[in-house]
Amino acid sequence: MVKIGIIGGSGLYKIEGIKNIKEEAVVTPFGKPSDKIITGDLFGIEVAFLPRHGIGHRISPSEINYRANIFAMKKIGVERIISLSACGSLKKELKPMDFVLPDQFVDRTNQARKTTFLCDGIVGHISFAHPTCLDLSRILYNSAKSLGLNVHMGGTYLNMEGPAFSTKAESNLYRSWGMDIIGMTNMAEARLAREAEICYSTLTAVTDYDCWHEGDESVSVNIIIEYMNKNVENIKRIIKETIAHIPKERKCPCKDALKYALITSRDVIPDKIKKDLNIIVGKYLK
Repeated sequence: MVKIGIIGGSGLYKIEGIKNIKEEAVVTPFGKPSDKIITGDLFGIEVAFLPRHGIGHRISPSEINYRANIFAMKKIGVERIISLSACGSLKKELKPMDFVLPDQFVDRTNQARKTTFLCDGIVGHISFAHPTCLDLSRILYNSAKSLGLNVHMGGTYLNMEGPAFSTKAESNLYRSWGMDIIGMTNMAEARLAREAEICYSTLTAVTDYDCWHEGDESVSVNIIIEYMNKNVENIKRIIKETIAHIPKERKCPCKDALKYALITSRDVIPDKIKKDLNIIVGKYLK
């Protein structure tokens, strides 16, 4: 069982340094994940890596099969997911090349994305007041700090729909709301990871000031990739330091997130749902 999963975003389609590589096409009840999951030893610790947009960046944020991605990680035994993402900054003090570990999300997607496993005959309501795993985020933060990097603990991630970037009016609206960073992908992952009782934390790399900053060029793909390429070595250093300090046992509430969440009478849950979701809800249906 591989207990640590890494999901890579824009500019991060592979993690160099993984040894004894295996590729696995994981089958899920929700269809195919973004790509094959790569497993292997990273700095002596077994990890699983999945490129969020697929190799070659062929899947739009709105088209990512988030349920399949998180279910596939759960199926191979992952207990903790480190999400790596590019993001835009909505505050002057969060500069390009900085890292942010958001602890809150605001969802501005159009609900085209499937963001729950608990549907089609089973209903559950997870606690989501604190959507990221504080224990995992602290390890990431301390790792980045120990390496002398500019990292910010906490903040609110505005999850926009995309794939177009914000208008200037939208960017200024989000700033007036007090949002800190903006991206297109992490909210769905966080929700699904919580339902799957997987610890989830996102390490976001600031690449731009979106389009609100008068003295800076508006965000473009070229800018994002340029800054992500500059930060790749720092990301690898943070990951190396982090996985070396992740304890074997989890003591956070993430591991029991569904304990009091399921509300559907057990005798009316369809057999197919019980079978499909067995690795997620099975222990609570006995």
